[in-house]
Amino acid sequence: MIEKIKQEWFSNVRGDILSGIVVALALIPEAIAFSIIAGVDPMVGLYASFSIAVIISFVGGRPAMISAATGAMALLMGPLVRDYGLNYLLAATILTGVIQLLFGVFKIAKLMKFIPNAVMIGFVNSLAILIFMAQVPHFLGISNVTYLFVGITLVIVYTLPRFIKAIPAPLIAIILLTSIAIYADIDLRTVGDLGTITSSLPAFFIPDVPFTLETLAIIFPYSIALAVVGLLESLLTSSIVDEMTGTESNKNKEARGQGIANTINGFFGGMAGCAMIGQSVINVKSGGRGRLSTFVAGAFLMFLIIVLGGLVVQIPMPVLVGIMIMVAIGTFDWSSFRYVVKAPKGDAAVMLVTVAIVVSTNDLSKGVIAGVILSAILFIAKISKIKVTKQQSNAATTFIVNGQLFFASVEDFIGSFDTVTEGQSIVIDFSEARIWDDSAVGAIDKVVLKYREHGNKVVLQGLDPSSQGLVDKLTMTHI
Repeated sequence: MIEKIKQEWFSNVRGDILSGIVVALALIPEAIAFSIIAGVDPMVGLYASFSIAVIISFVGGRPAMISAATGAMALLMGPLVRDYGLNYLLAATILTGVIQLLFGVFKIAKLMKFIPNAVMIGFVNSLAILIFMAQVPHFLGISNVTYLFVGITLVIVYTLPRFIKAIPAPLIAIILLTSIAIYADIDLRTVGDLGTITSSLPAFFIPDVPFTLETLAIIFPYSIALAVVGLLESLLTSSIVDEMTGTESNKNKEARGQGIANTINGFFGGMAGCAMIGQSVINVKSGGRGRLSTFVAGAFLMFLIIVLGGLVVQIPMPVLVGIMIMVAIGTFDWSSFRYVVKAPKGDAAVMLVTVAIVVSTNDLSKGVIAGVILSAILFIAKISKIKVTKQQSNAATTFIVNGQLFFASVEDFIGSFDTVTEGQSIVIDFSEARIWDDSAVGAIDKVVLKYREHGNKVVLQGLDPSSQGLVDKLTMTHI
């Protein structure tokens, strides 16, 4: 136990502290922007990012992953805030945490195995596109000096790691270019332009809502949507960080951790949040590997707000935009262009549909769900091809069935049997087939009944134990 704590918390102290600082600086404009999307005060997003990051560092299942206020969650909660106000949002956040905790207890993470690789690729690529698109309003068409600072940031972040590895390049870019902008009094948009930052810690309070079934009816639909989207993003992000770091994580523990973090967060005035792919990638690429990096990100965020709030609001937005553009470039799976050409057409279509829906709706969950459904449909279409071969002899007519017999293939199965000589014995051989459901047994019943009506004796052979058990249990013809 002690060894595990040392490994997860103190095996990479310098790297975790420095990467956590970088993440904290990048969290501020995003937390403010997401608060604006949700229709709440900027401090609601900042408090959420602080609370969730600190709590998840202790109870989460994926070290080095960053959880905070996110855009996908903010989009979902906007109508609730507009119609009922902040207190209902905080109540919904608490209920979201409870639902996620229950999902974790019941091991909902097992459902991750049903997300195909094509959907994962689409998820990563759409995230990269969304990260880039979110930066466009902060630099496009503003001023030439804005373009210059974005360009310089990109150069620093891209080239500096070749020469300096001890300090993350994004941190150097922020400190250096902020100093130049302040000293030279350059006219640039800053973090402070996004909203007002209050130098105060979050305080515990119970949301001021009626404790009635009516309140539950209002917040429950939002809470269940937030819980599902939050866990979906968190578990997918966890898988990506697993791959980036070459380590495994406890997905069910992560689900429980997200629930605990959101429940506590709601009592401290924060909006619901989840894992952030962009910030997690920044953390890992800046050298973060342990829980300490996540803790530092949250703790330093609050330190910046309370102690250095006056300096933080002067950080030029073009610098943070440049960092996030590099994150988008690093996140995008550039090999997916080759994947579209070489992968099976169905898989390529799934990847492209996932990207298209996420980018068009700005909702990661819709794209992933659509990708999973399309994958399932294509898979069913692929395995529903069934072949029935007829072999004639003097003694009997044998039909050899090859393929998977289930609801999607029963029509072709029934249509493959033609009439035979009245009174002749018929053998239906299932040695190369498998019976899967009630529809399949019903189809066998229809075929057997049709032949028996013409005086034919029908024998089924070659059924594996599972198929035989299903036929014995569900058949209506006493085969």
